Formats: sequence, C-alpha cells, structure tokens
Amino acid sequence: MAQNEAVDVVLVGAGIMSATLAVLLKELDPAIKLEVVELMDSGAAESSNPWNNAGTGHAGLCELNYTPQAADGSIDIKKAVHINTQFEVSRQFWAYLSKKGAFSSPRAFINPVPHLSYVEGEKGIDFLKKRFELLKQHHAFAEMEYTEDKSVMNEWMPLMMPGRPADQKIAATRVMKGTDVNFGALTNKLLKHLANAPDAQVKYSKRVTGLRRNGSGWTVSIKDVNSGNSREVDARFVFLGAGGAALPLLQQSGIEESKGFGGFPVSGQWLRCDNPEVVKKHQAKVYSQAAVGSPPMSVPHLDTRVVDGKTSLLFGPYAGFTTKFLKHGSFMDLPLSVRMSNIGPMLAVARDNMDLTKYLVSEVMQSMEQRLDSLRRFYPEAKAEDWRLEVAGQRVQIIKKDPKKGGVLQFGTELVASKDGSLAALLGASPGASVTVSIMLELIERCFPEQTKGAWAGKLKEIFPAREKVLAADAALYHKISAHNDEALGLVENSPAQSYA
Repeated sequence: MAQNEAVDVVLVGAGIMSATLAVLLKELDPAIKLEVVELMDSGAAESSNPWNNAGTGHAGLCELNYTPQAADGSIDIKKAVHINTQFEVSRQFWAYLSKKGAFSSPRAFINPVPHLSYVEGEKGIDFLKKRFELLKQHHAFAEMEYTEDKSVMNEWMPLMMPGRPADQKIAATRVMKGTDVNFGALTNKLLKHLANAPDAQVKYSKRVTGLRRNGSGWTVSIKDVNSGNSREVDARFVFLGAGGAALPLLQQSGIEESKGFGGFPVSGQWLRCDNPEVVKKHQAKVYSQAAVGSPPMSVPHLDTRVVDGKTSLLFGPYAGFTTKFLKHGSFMDLPLSVRMSNIGPMLAVARDNMDLTKYLVSEVMQSMEQRLDSLRRFYPEAKAEDWRLEVAGQRVQIIKKDPKKGGVLQFGTELVASKDGSLAALLGASPGASVTVSIMLELIERCFPEQTKGAWAGKLKEIFPAREKVLAADAALYHKISAHNDEALGLVENSPAQSYA
C-alpha cells in the first residue's frame, strides 16, 4: 500500500486566516513543511474577498458598537482599545513583511481613509460626546476630533450634508489616521509570498472530504473537484480556516472541544456606487448607530473602498438569510450541521432570538426603494441610478452551550483547539480580518507552546516588538510603533511605498 504524503501542517481554506498563519509559521520555522488547500480556484474567494466583507481596517476608531452604553449611561471603551491594539499588531506583521521585501507595494492593499462616527438627535449626541471624552483620554485615540458644527461636518463629509433639515441635531467624530484595507489583495500577496518559499504549497480546487486521527496527528482526505482524484495527506497539525465551512470540518474531526457548537448563517447585501462624481465627494468611512432591536452586525455605514486602484462607495449592510455556510455553499449546510451535541444550544438560540429572526425576514423582504430610504438617512440626495445591490459573503455566527440559557448566539470569533494542540479551527465573523494576526498568534501560543517559549521566542519579538497589552498601556511605545508601521506601509506623505503595485 502506498505511503501517504507527510507534511507538518495542513491549512484548509486560502483566506486571510490561513494565509497569515502559514506565512507566520514559515517566518518562525523556515524548515516547516506545509500545504494550503482551497475549494475555489483562487485565494480570498469567500469572506476575504473585498466585495464580500466590510472588515476594512477595523481599529475601533468609528465603530460605535465597540463602545457599548450600559443602562446607567456609562460607556465601556475596553473593546475599542483592544481592537485598536490588535489592529496595530496586524500592522506590525505587514510592516515587517514590507520591510523584508515580501510585498512589492503595501498601497495595493492598504490606503489612508479617515474614520468618522455620525449620530442624530439629543440622545445620539450625548452618547457620542461622552464616548469622545472617554476615548480621547487614551493615547490610541488622542487624535480624535469632535464637532456639532455643520460647517465643519460639511468639510468632513460633504456628500452627506446637503438636503438635511436645517434644524436637525447631528454630531460627528473624526480620526484622520484611519485606513481602508483590501483583505483580498493582502491575502493574495501573502499566498504569492508563501508559494515562493520552499516546502510550501497552495493547492486550489481541492475539497477536504475526510479528517481522521492518526497517532499524534491527522490524516486529511483531499479530492480534486475537477478530476475527481483523491489523495491522503498525513499532518502533525491541521488548521480549519475555511470561513463558514470550518464548522462542518470541525464536527468531522470529532474532537471533544467541538461538541455543542452550532452555526447561524447570516448573509449580507450592500448598495455600491462607482459613479466618480459621487465617489470623489466622500473620502471616509462613516459609521452610525444600529436601529433599535437590530443586531450588532447591522451597524449602518457609508464606506470608501479602494479595490485594485479604483475607489467605490459601499453602504449597508442589509442582512439576509440563507441556510448556506459559504456564498458558494449548499442549502443543506445548516441542516447537516445539526448534531445531538448541539441541537439543545441551537433550539435555545432559536427560542431566545425571535427578534433577530423577524429582523432578518424584514431585511430580506425589503424593496430597493426601502434600501435607498436607509441610505438617504446618510446621504439625503442619493439617486437610485447611482447605486446597485451587491450580495456580500456569508457570516456564520457562533452558537455555543451556555449553562444558564442552554445556548447563546455569539457575535465575534472563537478559536477552538484540541487539547493536544494538533487541530484548531476558527469560527465566527467580525471583526475577524482586521485582527487576524492577533488571533493567529493566540493559536500559535496555544498549539505550539514549547516552540513559542523556546526556539521561536526571538523571532516573535523581532516581528512583534509590542503586543496588545503593552500597546494599550505604554503611550510612547504605541506612538513609536504606530509611526514605524505608517512609514513601512507607505501611509505617510512622500513615502517611497506610495506607488501602486
């Protein structure tokens, strides 16, 4: 009987998560042998594709749901600070690779775009002002500006101001240091860099059909979707970074830690504008507050997007519902994910989230005119002919066991790893892409603890001079590292990295 091919690491899915982990592992141990397998015929074809996600440089600068307000009126900024420092860790990795010459031009994937928050009415203004006063005290948000002056807002967001009632009460904050990140372009740069390394392969049009224990590692069955041929690969470590498809693969592994997890798929839609006359009047990402009763992923925003050197505007998101776990998936994905171990949590979530279900149904039933009405709250003079509907990627929100409620729906990401560290999966969605590097560092620390503390420690310190807690606590170091990242990524004036690749 023929011997299976053996590698150190198999990574399932060629999105931003797998690409980041693979390149990071290769930096830490150039001798490591790894293979990335992807179902589609190219990288970043699902959640990492720029038109499939809104994860475009989340740094906590403008996303109001990252600073929740309690019933007593107090505002918690911890999550915004944490996401900001996580994004700075991501930028350290990209800056390191840029300095090393791994990227021909960072501006092909990252561009400066101001981040704004915008609110209406007395209640919204009180919240934004209080949020601003709290964030401004933290060094990561020291450059934030606040205004209730409409002439100032006219400079900040000229597209959004004409056509408003003269007596409308509005306020905004702005941080000029925001960015727009094309995670599809970044993913493909990482994959290209990886493919040039020895003992690293990226294979497309390959479906993982089996996953079984093999001593201290795993045997991965892989089928070529074009030829139908199958092969088996033995790996010491497997990473399931396949977006919505990670859950069924995790269930297939049978690891104890996978029990009780379920998935709730939510699709998204956007209005997109490519009219250069409209686009040039809005150079910003402007986030507002979600409507009462709406889930956190429905926070409306009008975004400047830079994709392949062309600038467009996106407005949304409008939620949708399908039982597929991937945009190119099967309608059987959700029913086939139901197990004895997760049916309890899934039924509990269905019981406790009727409002969310009603919201999703109402969003799906919306007409184009109703979607344009939402846009006109931001941009009163929007014309229907300038906008078209884009279907975004799938987000599979996590359902997990809860001792009190039976099951809870979790908005965010969750790293699930086997006790022996031989297999890990990433479940969930936002703010995923922007904080990928932090999540993959956590995975490396959990699954490769000896190497992290030993042979890899020096290299980790070289790539990441400061991690999240230090960045959150040390203002001088934060500013020094942030300035270095800006320079390396071509985000400062007269930077040599400014030309497009």
